Amino acid sequence: MSAVTASPVSRRSPFWRAVISGTGIVALIYVLLYALYAFWQPDALSLYTFTDLVNNSTPLALAAAGETLVVISRGFDLSVAGVVSLTNVLMAVYPLDGPGGALASLLMCCAIGAFVGVINGILVARLGLQTIAATLGTMIICQGLALVILDAPGGMVADFVTYTLTDTLFGVVPIAGLFLVAAVLLWLAFRRTNTGIGLYAIGADEQSARFSGVAVSGVRITAFVGAGILYGVAGFMLSAQTATGNPTAGTPFLMLTFAAVALGGTPLSGGRGSLVGSILGAGTLMLLQKVLFSGGVSSFYTGIFQGFVLVLAIVFGNTVARLLKKDEVR
Repeated sequence: MSAVTASPVSRRSPFWRAVISGTGIVALIYVLLYALYAFWQPDALSLYTFTDLVNNSTPLALAAAGETLVVISRGFDLSVAGVVSLTNVLMAVYPLDGPGGALASLLMCCAIGAFVGVINGILVARLGLQTIAATLGTMIICQGLALVILDAPGGMVADFVTYTLTDTLFGVVPIAGLFLVAAVLLWLAFRRTNTGIGLYAIGADEQSARFSGVAVSGVRITAFVGAGILYGVAGFMLSAQTATGNPTAGTPFLMLTFAAVALGGTPLSGGRGSLVGSILGAGTLMLLQKVLFSGGVSSFYTGIFQGFVLVLAIVFGNTVARLLKKDEVR
């Protein structure tokens, strides 16, 4: 009688799969940080504080979500900084008030992001440029256009956008959070499509994906376009937060998006990852800023602590993944 052994896949519980992906780790870090925040800040559990945290986290979370699409396909997109800056100054210099104006502004931001994404996709997928070189070029162009439109901080974002998008729905749900929910729902649907599956296949092994019939060029362009649209929405939401324009508003996003992506468990080598993890990673980075401020830590040390948390999460995730891989072998 032969012994029946369980397959490695069957031994992995949903919890361990979440840990391997990094989503579980960053979620745990977020909960621990929020507990510390509540300890130092008495009103941390109030609706006002929670709404403020969601509002502050949403622009970076959306930008990180867009970056995730490109990183999964084994690429890097530096144009996020340029798109966020360009959409921000356009929102401030050409404000459109009222619900219709807000919708038109949102569509404008999405269109700008999509256009930049198409350019990036063509440069990489059709012309064979490296992702860093191509997106660095489009980032510089967008930053230059932003400076031409607004050469110094100024302008004024429409009041409807500023007040409505930072408010709550029915006095309970932060409106900014609805944009994150929409992004997650679209992601869950997208990843089950042929293009979504192809995205992971390209990141894991582009040559094998091509031999398997994956339209590599089309998938790459789709990834850049989707990323660009999310960058545009991020710029739209950032404008609602700042209520003014700044031609360098997107500069901090350049490094923070990659930090959020990595913290969320998406390896920069591609082939794996989750948009949800990146959103949580962005939220964790923004929450850490508030925790440090509440603890009386100087803002000059924020970057140091963010880097420490990032490295700690990656090391822990890689260690757990190696332990589980050894368990599979046994």
